Amino acid sequence: MKIRDIFQKKTVFSFEVFPPKRTSPVESIYSKLDELQALAPDFISVTFGAGGSGNSVYALDIASRILSGGTTPMLHVPCINFTRDEIDDTLRRAGELGIENILALRGDINPDIPPVREFAHASELIEYIVPRGNFDIAGACYPEGHPDSDSLDEDIDNLKIKVEAGADHLISQLFFDNEFFYNFRNKAVQKGIEVPIEAGIMPVVNKNQIERMVTTCGASLPHKFVKIMQRYEDNPEALRDAGIAYAVNQIVDLAATGVDGIHLYTMNNPYVARKIDEAVRGVLGA
Repeated sequence: MKIRDIFQKKTVFSFEVFPPKRTSPVESIYSKLDELQALAPDFISVTFGAGGSGNSVYALDIASRILSGGTTPMLHVPCINFTRDEIDDTLRRAGELGIENILALRGDINPDIPPVREFAHASELIEYIVPRGNFDIAGACYPEGHPDSDSLDEDIDNLKIKVEAGADHLISQLFFDNEFFYNFRNKAVQKGIEVPIEAGIMPVVNKNQIERMVTTCGASLPHKFVKIMQRYEDNPEALRDAGIAYAVNQIVDLAATGVDGIHLYTMNNPYVARKIDEAVRGVLGA
């Protein structure tokens, strides 16, 4: 199923997973994947691994496993470290496996992997993919602006180029203050961006995780979030539960404003995904 069709029917609720490290067998994720699929998300996206640390074989294997389990998969395709021939091969194999949905990204810049740069921007990759298979194509967006942009307005101008290139819908980077998302969404609409926008939500369940993610994507930390971190940083179970509760509150608030969808960054943690699913499924379906 193409994801753009799901948006026509309901508020979308989807998950993201990432492959194991190259030193681990791909099968090491399968039991977690089975638990996540049992929650019946609308789709599951599969990354290549942070900073280009993954590989297309693992990502394709996992996406194929998701499809065979009855869930719609979305394959991340980052372009910064891949040649056109490698992109062509990935798209060909995705099509052969029946994978219809692609998230087209520039990708993370890894200092240990010199970028190929045959595609400078995700918009160029989207334009390249459109005639090369009947794919549903998603693009990424940044509620607080891309770290490389001079301003949010400039970033939204670039986002419109992605949409005009062929992006069917958008998935946001994580954020911890919903006001950033609402401001971004309003500006995007004013710029003429009319495709569905999913809000990316990451439940923070340990201190190292949040420090790593904020360094990577530059998300701001609201005062109330910092207070939670400080209060429970030495109590892992309490921090996990507080992180789940914070994510649930974000999702409930977003649902009340008519958000197009929620994309949950699961960090391959079925327990956390299940707790959030139990709390918000009825709200999203209302």
